[in-house]
Amino acid sequence: MTTWGIIATIKADTPAILRFVAHHLELGAHRVYIYLDAPNESAQEALRAHPRCRVVRTDEGYWKRHNGSRPDMHQPRQTFNATRAYARAGDVDWLMHMDVDEFLVSGPQIASLLGTLPDTVQCARARPMELLAGGDPQTEAAFKTFIPAGKARERTVARLYPTYGEHLKGGFLSHIAGKIFVRTGLEGLKFRIHNAFLHGETNPNHVELPELHLAHFHATDWETWHAHFAYRHREGSYRADLGPSRARDRGGITMHELFTAIAEEEGDAGLRAFFDEVCADTPALRARLEDAGHLMCATFNFDTNIVKHFPDIPYI
Repeated sequence: MTTWGIIATIKADTPAILRFVAHHLELGAHRVYIYLDAPNESAQEALRAHPRCRVVRTDEGYWKRHNGSRPDMHQPRQTFNATRAYARAGDVDWLMHMDVDEFLVSGPQIASLLGTLPDTVQCARARPMELLAGGDPQTEAAFKTFIPAGKARERTVARLYPTYGEHLKGGFLSHIAGKIFVRTGLEGLKFRIHNAFLHGETNPNHVELPELHLAHFHATDWETWHAHFAYRHREGSYRADLGPSRARDRGGITMHELFTAIAEEEGDAGLRAFFDEVCADTPALRARLEDAGHLMCATFNFDTNIVKHFPDIPYI
């Protein structure tokens, strides 16, 4: 039987952590490795009590022992912890590095998908789908799905988002790379956010898993998205060092530049107009996505899963 696990470095409240963990335990994760990026005693206690979870509190002593000091940016903290977990993940056949707002969605059993891959395959990618904001995922969540690269992508994105589409890579606010499962036991492998490196090679013997989706809850509603905007614009997924959606000589600008211009010229009203066109779960956007073949709906039994896997935690 093929086994798989996930690893995440998380700074979140207890309900968010247990929602993420319980969802993947219910999908069949044999092991869930959680590195707490900030103290959370209730989550730590709950995870330690579950036989399939491993939790590490990354306090000052942890970073001093293992790295000398704590990296300032969260990305290197994530990749350090993911690589460290991978080196110790001898009890699973495959490991994926994820974030707390990402949830795997699969038709077939994930173990079956991974188990059918040839022994020569070492990396298997799940492409993302991005949540449309405003709905209840426990009733029905709507997603924009990944648009493969090619000549048709830009035309499709322009039809879906007529005002802002030319500045959006694949129509997404966040990454289109997705995340990868890596076969364990590869000596010297190092995780990055969306990739893995082995002796100078990126994603060795890599395949895509079209039946497996990475549901990214990047924007759940306007209030939450707006509250996270400044941080993401400064050092997250809209930061200045990320590349533009298309080449500069074709008019490409970065998400950082786009949002800077909107915020400076139109303020919150402009940001809200962007959100309403690109993110909000509206009948008009659903219709455009469905017509383009890029609408997917799914239901997430978050409360039921938490009660099942963490019955002794009064999380609500």
